[in-house]
Amino acid sequence: MFDRLKEDIHCVFERDPAARSTLEILIAYPGVHAVLLHRLSHWLWRHRRRLIARWLSHLARWVTGIEIHPGARIGRRFFIDHGMGVVIGETAEIGDDCTLYHGVTLGGTTWEKVKRHPTLGDNVVIGAGAKVLGPVTIGDGVRIGSNSVVVKDVPAGATVVGIPGHVVRPAPAGQGKRARMARKIGFDAYGQTQEMSDPVARAVDCILDHLHAVDERFETMRERLKKAGIDLESVELPELNVERLEDEGEPRAGPGQVKVD
Repeated sequence: MFDRLKEDIHCVFERDPAARSTLEILIAYPGVHAVLLHRLSHWLWRHRRRLIARWLSHLARWVTGIEIHPGARIGRRFFIDHGMGVVIGETAEIGDDCTLYHGVTLGGTTWEKVKRHPTLGDNVVIGAGAKVLGPVTIGDGVRIGSNSVVVKDVPAGATVVGIPGHVVRPAPAGQGKRARMARKIGFDAYGQTQEMSDPVARAVDCILDHLHAVDERFETMRERLKKAGIDLESVELPELNVERLEDEGEPRAGPGQVKVD
């Protein structure tokens, strides 16, 4: 439980530059309050304490302005920014590392007691006022623009805007492999790499492509050695902490500047 709480707090620091302290997040972030109360109400819902679960979700709505049905399934590091007016239905399913802004609705389109709400993959971002309706599937890494209305499945890595929502930017070629390699080495390139032509972002993509090719070649060599009776010990790659690449407390060098000791 405390590990989940630490993750929920840490993801706020990652996604909201206005966050300044853990105490501020705990006492002044309604999105965090709503998620914490939902995790409790969802536990009660799964253990057949349906009435008290509904009452707790109602209390959370009154306190935070965010309505999450206790039956909804929510993954890890889920962040609701601002939050007022967010509605998440009973059969909604949300993956890990997703972000919702205020006014978002994950709603149903039928009165039948079936799967009637959206399923979100991992790393999905939904802009303010957007509506995702029905039992649609939103792939990993999808970006949904503000005030869009999505009623159809969206492939992984795509960007969707408009009413009705339509894909304006399909997933870049090779982006899935790059994302997997970035996660493997503990590096998370900022989302701009999918949205704009940035020479630094292109350089990072080239590095990730090269690392992926090297990794595949080593795995092939390891498999062949294993078939020949030589079993090499598997070694996990150490996590790359970008913040440690700079001396603590020293400013970053700006564009065109060289840091001199």
